[in-house]
Amino acid sequence: MDRLIYTAMTGAIHTMNQQATTAHNLANVTTTGFRAQIDSFRAVPVISEGSPTRDFVVDAEVGTDFRLGAIQHTGRVLDIAILNKGWLAVEMPDGSEAYTRHGSLVTTPEGLLQTRDGYNVRGVEGPVVLPTDLPYTIETDGTISSVDDTTTPRTAMLIGQLRLVNPPEEQLVRGTDGYFRMKDGTVAPVDPGVKVVSGAQEASNVNAAETLVNIISLARQFELQMNMISHADENASRALGILTLAG
Repeated sequence: MDRLIYTAMTGAIHTMNQQATTAHNLANVTTTGFRAQIDSFRAVPVISEGSPTRDFVVDAEVGTDFRLGAIQHTGRVLDIAILNKGWLAVEMPDGSEAYTRHGSLVTTPEGLLQTRDGYNVRGVEGPVVLPTDLPYTIETDGTISSVDDTTTPRTAMLIGQLRLVNPPEEQLVRGTDGYFRMKDGTVAPVDPGVKVVSGAQEASNVNAAETLVNIISLARQFELQMNMISHADENASRALGILTLAG
């Protein structure tokens, strides 16, 4: 059998994987703060007794597109968009720290600040608990404060401050749950340079039109690779028939 089949097969498999990644990105085109996933591949020459005339396709890495998404104003106090680079720290069920830019937050009946997935948002000094009977504001540095209108003069209260970090992007890895973590398992330090805006959300950085074009291109590429496999199989069958007649 012509070994071209195996060469084309590796290309077809990785094209399918890339197609799945592209479809996943497209499905998250409306997900707040989503970062597109990038698949990278490389060609590896097949080294044998003969000349290295064939290359196999192998995974190089699975990366992330960290480009910023557009800021969309909502007017909701608990919608938080991070300006420029930076991340919001959250506490996972196992007690570890993860990072997200999905700033559409909610509170429990007790006032505990959480993500939409039910994970506690971390503050500089621990969990953030918001008052259930007083209005509050979120400043650009993540400070949360409230003013008690029932007292004279009105009393300002500092509730807490969001834990905002900005580790190097090459040190972050995306988990299967969509949250990012430090590759070495450490905790990123607080970065006072990270700023937020309340009443807004960051849109996904997936370009829908570009992603659709990429899906079509990958489908054509996969079809070409399958045709190569089919032709290689036909050539092998014809060669076998000739050898059978010659024998």
